[in-house]
Amino acid sequence: MENKSVVSRQRLKLKSRRMVRRVLPFVAALFMATPLAAPVTPSKAAASVKTHVPSVAFTKAHIFDQKLHDLYRDLQVENQGLRFEVFEKAMTGYLNLEKDGKIGDKEMLTVVDFGLPSTEKRLWVLDLESKQVKFHTLVAHGHNSGENMATNFSNENESNMSSLGFYVTEGEYVGKHGRSLKLAGLDEGYNTNALMRSVVMHGADYVSEDFIRQNGRLGRSLGCPALPMDQKDAIIESIGGQTTMFINGPDTRYSSKYLNEEVAMSTLLNTNQMI
Repeated sequence: MENKSVVSRQRLKLKSRRMVRRVLPFVAALFMATPLAAPVTPSKAAASVKTHVPSVAFTKAHIFDQKLHDLYRDLQVENQGLRFEVFEKAMTGYLNLEKDGKIGDKEMLTVVDFGLPSTEKRLWVLDLESKQVKFHTLVAHGHNSGENMATNFSNENESNMSSLGFYVTEGEYVGKHGRSLKLAGLDEGYNTNALMRSVVMHGADYVSEDFIRQNGRLGRSLGCPALPMDQKDAIIESIGGQTTMFINGPDTRYSSKYLNEEVAMSTLLNTNQMI
């Protein structure tokens, strides 16, 4: 019995040695395949951190946006119903037209928002130099553009509709509506027939609070942005002589080459305007 026990113990020792010999190479291979972690030196740590440097384009866009918001705030037009997105379009066009040399020395911008009903004051004359609203008043749209809301727009003769887009004011004349101001449309396909259509700025009796009370809306023109009779002379005097007018409306198809933000940014940031 004792001999059998000794033999059994010897066989177990032999198996154990064989298992160790098989396992050791495998463990060694694992250590060789996996490098030991080394302490990170300061230079490696610095190299592993990516420093974010804002691009020039991003910086310009941020400054441009901030300047427009600052001007919008200084003019205090938000409380008057002028939406920032409309103001931003108007300013972008104004700066593009300035870059192209299409407007004169007056820093005036007229904004008409036909996205608002005729019962609301939806015309603003902005003095960009003094950062003041010179006029905020009613304005009529074209007869075939809609009732209280303007929804249809055209550049066609005898359409009796309003035309969207950017205009430059030209000279005055006296016509059937009295003192009037010519408007040159600049957006191809949208308002370039304005002079041929005699789309002008003039006064009209149907643009008044009394007319609204009696009819529930303003009267309508043949496509002209008609003004209250008691303000038309002062407005025409103020904006005449190559100033910018922008007529906005609910038409998603409208586009303009004067809504080039790159040009607007360059013009604004390269001058001392509105700083």
